[in-house]
Amino acid sequence: MDIAIRLAAFAALIAFTAFFVASEFAIVKVRTTRIDQLIAEGNRKAIRAKKVVSNLDEYLSACQLGITITALGLGWLGEPTVERLLHPLFERFEIGESASSILSFVIAFSVVTFLHVVVGELAPKSIAIQKAETITLNFSGPLIAFYRLMYPFIHTMNGTAQWLIRLFGFKSMSESEEAHSEEELRMILSDSLKSGEINQSEYKYVNKIFEFDDRIAREIMAPRTEMMTVEQDMTLREVLDVMGVEQYTRYPVTDGDKDHIVGLINMKNLLTAYIKDPAAGDRPVSDFIQPIIRVIESIPISDLLLKIQRERIHMAVLMDEYGGTSGLVTIEDILEEIVGDIQDEFDVDEVPDVQAIGEGHFIFDAKMLIEDVNDILGIHIDEEDIDTIGGWFMAKRFDIVKGEKILEQGYEFLVKDMEGHHILYIEVQKVETEPEPLTAEDAAAAES
Repeated sequence: MDIAIRLAAFAALIAFTAFFVASEFAIVKVRTTRIDQLIAEGNRKAIRAKKVVSNLDEYLSACQLGITITALGLGWLGEPTVERLLHPLFERFEIGESASSILSFVIAFSVVTFLHVVVGELAPKSIAIQKAETITLNFSGPLIAFYRLMYPFIHTMNGTAQWLIRLFGFKSMSESEEAHSEEELRMILSDSLKSGEINQSEYKYVNKIFEFDDRIAREIMAPRTEMMTVEQDMTLREVLDVMGVEQYTRYPVTDGDKDHIVGLINMKNLLTAYIKDPAAGDRPVSDFIQPIIRVIESIPISDLLLKIQRERIHMAVLMDEYGGTSGLVTIEDILEEIVGDIQDEFDVDEVPDVQAIGEGHFIFDAKMLIEDVNDILGIHIDEEDIDTIGGWFMAKRFDIVKGEKILEQGYEFLVKDMEGHHILYIEVQKVETEPEPLTAEDAAAAES
C-alpha cells in the first residue's frame, strides 16, 4: 500500500509540474488582444485569464514556485520509491547493500530526470506554445487559487526579485512595453500569410498602410503639365464641351494661368443647372466656383487626407516653395496608395504604370517613384532631390530626345515617348554583359 501511495504521489507531482510549466509558457505566449476580444464576447474564463496576463510578474512567480516545489518533491520521493521497487530484484541477485544503494540512486536519478524533463517540462511546453489561448483560459482559475494560497511566499519572493532587477536598472514585466515595432508587425503579417490566416490582398493592403505615412503629396500628384483646368470666364456651355473630351468630375478653375487657381467646379452642379435651365449655358463658370484646398507639396499624404476629410473638398492644389502650382492631388490619388489603381468607366484606355514586356524588360510611366523602380529591378538609384524615374533621367541628360539611352547598373533606360520636353514613358531592359576579348598575352597563356 505504501508503494502505491508513493507512486501516486510521484505521478501527481509530475502532473503538477506539467501544469505549472504549461501555465508559464501559455500566459507569456497568449495574445492579450485575443483575450480582450473574448471578454467582449462574454467569455467568463477570459476575465480570469485577463487578470493573470495583466499581472505577469506575480503569476510567473507563482509558476516558478510551483515548479520548484514539485521538483523538490520529486527529488525527495524518487530515490526511496525506486529503491522500494527494485529491492526484491536486488535480493534475488544477492546484491550487497552498498551496491544496491548506488544502483538505486543512479536508476532513480535517471528515471526521475527523464520523466521530469520529458513529461513535466518538454511536452507541456510544446503543447502550451501551440495551444496558448486554450491553456490560459482553462488553467487561469487553478493558477489564481494557487497564487492566493501561496501569496505570502510569492509576494515576498517577487518583491525581493523586483528590488534586485531595479537595482540593475531593469523594469518589471508589468512595466515594460509590449508594443510591436513596424518591422515586427510586417514579420507577423508575413507569417500569417504563409500560414493562410490572411490572403494576399489583405497582406498587400496592410503593407501599403505602413508605407502610407512615409509618402508625401508630391510623390502622388498629377504634375502641373498634366493638369486640365478651365478659365473662370468660360461659359457653362464651353466647359461642357471640355468635359466631353476630358471626362473628369472636377476641374480646377484658373484666373490667367495655373499659378492662379481660384477654386474648382463640379460637373454635377453644372449639368444640374443646365438641365434645369438650358439658358444657363451662357452663364460664366465663376458662378459655380467652389473652394479648393491649397497645401505645400511636401505635406504627408496622411495629413492631406485628414484635411480633405475635415473640409469635405476632394481636390487639393500643391504649391512649391516659391508659391507656384506644382501639381494636383485628388481623393482618388490618395486612396490608390492603399488599394491600388481605381479605374472607372472613363479609364478604359488608362495605361498601367508598369508594363512587363518580358524577363528583365519593362515600360515604366515616367512618373513612377525611383524607390518603386528600384524594388522592381533590384537596383539602387539614389537621388535625394528627385522623386520620379523621369526626373532622374532628365537630371542625367537635360537636352534629351526620344530614343536617348542611359546605361545604369546593368539596365538600359530608353526614352520611349515624350510630349514636348516632358518624358511620358521609359523602356528599361536588362543588358547582357559580353565577356571582354582576350588579349594576345592571355590567348598565348591559355594555349600553353
